Amino acid sequence: MAKVETHYRACNLCEAMCGIKITHEGKQILSIKGDENDPFSQGYICPKATALQDLYEDPDRLTKPMIKTASGWQEVDWPQAFDAAAAGLSKVQQQYGQDTVASYFGNPNVHNTGGMVFGSFLMNALKSKSRYTATSVDQLPHHIVSYHLFGHQLQIPVPDIDRTDFFLVFGANPVVSNGSIMTAPNIKQRFKAIKARSGKIVVIDPRKTETAALATEHHFIRPGTDALLLLAMIQVMFVEDKIRPGRLASFTSGLDEIQQYVTPYTPERVASVTGIAADQIRSLVNEFCAERRAVCYGRMGVSVQQFGLLSQYLIMLINILTGRLDTEGGMMFTTPAFNVMGQTSPGYMSDRRSRVRGLPSFSSELPVSTLAEEILVPGEQQIRGLLTVAGNPVLSTPNGAQLNKALQQLDFMVSVDFYLNETTQHADVILPPVSPLEREHFDVIFNSLAVRNTAKYARAVFAPEPGAKHDWQIYFELSKRLVAARDVKVPLSKKLVSFLAEKMGLELPIDFVLRNGPYGGGWNIFKGLTLKRLLQQPHGVDLGPLKSTLPQNLTHKDKQIHLHLAFYMADLKRLEEAFFQTASDDSVSLLIGRRDLRTNNSWMHNSKRLVKGKQRCTILIHPEHALRIGLVPGQQIKVSNGGRHITLLAEITDTIMPGVVSIPHGWGHGADNTKLSVANAHAGVSVNDITDENRVDELSGNAVLNGVPVVLVPVEAEVDGLVVNESANVDELPRQKVYAK
Repeated sequence: MAKVETHYRACNLCEAMCGIKITHEGKQILSIKGDENDPFSQGYICPKATALQDLYEDPDRLTKPMIKTASGWQEVDWPQAFDAAAAGLSKVQQQYGQDTVASYFGNPNVHNTGGMVFGSFLMNALKSKSRYTATSVDQLPHHIVSYHLFGHQLQIPVPDIDRTDFFLVFGANPVVSNGSIMTAPNIKQRFKAIKARSGKIVVIDPRKTETAALATEHHFIRPGTDALLLLAMIQVMFVEDKIRPGRLASFTSGLDEIQQYVTPYTPERVASVTGIAADQIRSLVNEFCAERRAVCYGRMGVSVQQFGLLSQYLIMLINILTGRLDTEGGMMFTTPAFNVMGQTSPGYMSDRRSRVRGLPSFSSELPVSTLAEEILVPGEQQIRGLLTVAGNPVLSTPNGAQLNKALQQLDFMVSVDFYLNETTQHADVILPPVSPLEREHFDVIFNSLAVRNTAKYARAVFAPEPGAKHDWQIYFELSKRLVAARDVKVPLSKKLVSFLAEKMGLELPIDFVLRNGPYGGGWNIFKGLTLKRLLQQPHGVDLGPLKSTLPQNLTHKDKQIHLHLAFYMADLKRLEEAFFQTASDDSVSLLIGRRDLRTNNSWMHNSKRLVKGKQRCTILIHPEHALRIGLVPGQQIKVSNGGRHITLLAEITDTIMPGVVSIPHGWGHGADNTKLSVANAHAGVSVNDITDENRVDELSGNAVLNGVPVVLVPVEAEVDGLVVNESANVDELPRQKVYAK
C-alpha cells in the first residue's frame, strides 16, 4: 500500500505563484491546500488551485500523440507523430518558403518552465518570421514601453503595493487576477494593510469591479478614454507645480518638453468625454501628489483599447514626473534570482509590417489580429502551415469565427497541446505534453513581476506515465527533424548545447542561471543560491522587499531613461480625431471584458468544481440602459457588431457604467452547436465572435477588446423550449474542454 506523502510547490494556473501543499497516496491526490509556510503567499490560495487535480485526473486529457486520418483521429506512437509533424511542416516551407509556416504560442507557455527555458530551440528550428503569441491580445504595450524607456522588453516595474499609501488603479482587477503584470497573492489582505495604515485605493474603471468594491474610491470612466484622463492629470501637475521627479531627473532628459504636449488637455476639455468631472480630476492629482508613497498602475483594461500603448506610456510618465519610479511604495523593479533579462532579447522595433494590412511588428512578433487574413488572402508569403503551442486563438483572438474558417484551409497544422479544442481540432498532428503535476516547476517570468523577491523550485509530484513526454522533449525531437529536413549543418557549439539540454533536462540551465544571478556565488559551490539549496527549502526562500536599482540597472548603454516623446506624442493626432473631430454614436453601447476568479482566460472550464453554480457567462448592463432598450430581468439579449452576433443572458446591475456592457472572455466552448442546449448553455458564448480584428491600437498593433461598439436587442428568454435565467444551475451539465488562450 502506498504511503501518504506531502509535496510543496507553487500553483501555476495564474500569475500569483501561490504556495500549495499537495497530499497524495501514490497517484491519488487527497488534498490541495495553501502552504502556510510559503514566505510569499502565506497559506492563501484561490479556488483555481484545486483544478490542478482535475487537470491531472481528467479523462479528456490527451496522453498519446494523435494523427488526423480520413476516418478520424488515430493514436500513434511518438516517432510516427514526430515524423509526420516535421514532414508536413517542412513540405510547406520547401514548397512555398520558410515564412509560410506560422507559429502561435498561447499564454500557458509563460507558466511552464520547460516552455520558457527551451522554447527558443523550436522557434530557431522552424526558422519562420511569421510569429504570433497571446501577447498582442494582452500585454504588448507593457513590453514596448519598457523597451523604449528602460532598454529591455521584460524590464517592467511593478507597484510596491506592500509599502504604498496611495494605490491608483486604471483598468485592472487584481482581486480577481491576483495581480497581473504584478504578481501579488492574497491581494485582499494587501488592500487591508493599505487601509490599516490610512492609505487609499482609488480605482478608475467603467465597471465597479471586485477590486473597486474594496477600494476607498471608484470613478466610472468611458471605455477607451484613459489616455485623455492621464493627459489631463499631467497637465494639472504642470500647471499646479506638482512635478517632482527628484533623482530621476539626473538620468531622464526631456521631462520639461512634456508640458507642450499636454497643455491642450485641460480637465474641463476631457471631462465630458471621459465622464469624470474636472474638479474630480484635480482632486485626484492633488491627493496622489500629496502622498509620499504613491503609485499609478494600469493593466488589461488599459492595454486592450485603441490608445492602449499611449495610455501605458502616460501611466509611466506620471510615476516618473512625480518621482514614484524606483522608489519605496511606488513603481519598482524586481531583483529575481533567475535573471530572465540576461537570457532573452531586449526586444526591438523594426520596419517589418504584416503582409496584408501593414501593422507593426515588435521583436519579430506580428499582431495576432492579422493571423486569419494572412492565411485567407492569397499572395506571396501567404501562410499555409501553422504550429500552435498551448493556445486556443479561435476563442481568444478577435473575430474567432474568421480564424476558425481560415484554419480549415491550411495545408498542414501541428498542435502541441493536451486537449482537443476549437483550435487544435484543425490540426493534422497533436503532440500532447505531460500535465502540470508531472513536470518540474520554477516561475521564470512571474518572479520578475512579483511585489516581493522570492524563489521556489519543485520537482514533479508524479512521474510521467511510461512513454509520456515533457513539452521541452517534444520541442527537441521536433526541432531535430525540422533541421534534418533542411539538410543544413548545425554548428558544433549548438549541437553541444542541445545535447546537454536534452540529456540533463531543466535543472542544469536553472542551476547555472541561479549561480550566476544576483544571489548566486558564481562557480564557488560554497556560496550563494543554487538549485540544490532551493530544493532544501521546499516552501521557497524569501529574498526581501523590492529595492532601488536605477540608474545602474537600466539596460540602455548610457544608463538613461529614454522618453521617446516623438514616437508617443505623434499619436495625439489620432487621439484628437477619435474624440474631438468624430461625432459619437449614441445608438451603440461600448463593450468591455471581465474575468472570474474561478477561471483563467479560457483554461479552466473542464473542471466541474470551478464551473458549477450560477451561469457566469452573462452580459452586465446598467438598469437605466436596460430600461432604455426594453430589457427585463432574466431576459436574453442579442449583441451585434459588424454583422456578427451572440446571444446570452442579461444581468442588470448598477456596477456597470450606463451605456457600457461587459461580457467575460474565454467562454464559448461547443460553439459549433447552432441551437441552444444544456451543454452549450453551460459553455457560454465567445465574446470574440463579435470583436473586430480590424480594430487595433495603430501605434502597437495590439488588439482592441475594450470600448468595442455593439448594438443590443432583447430577445425572448425561451429558445427551443429551454428557459435560461439568472438562477440556472449548471452543476450537472456535461463538462467542456479546458481551453488555453
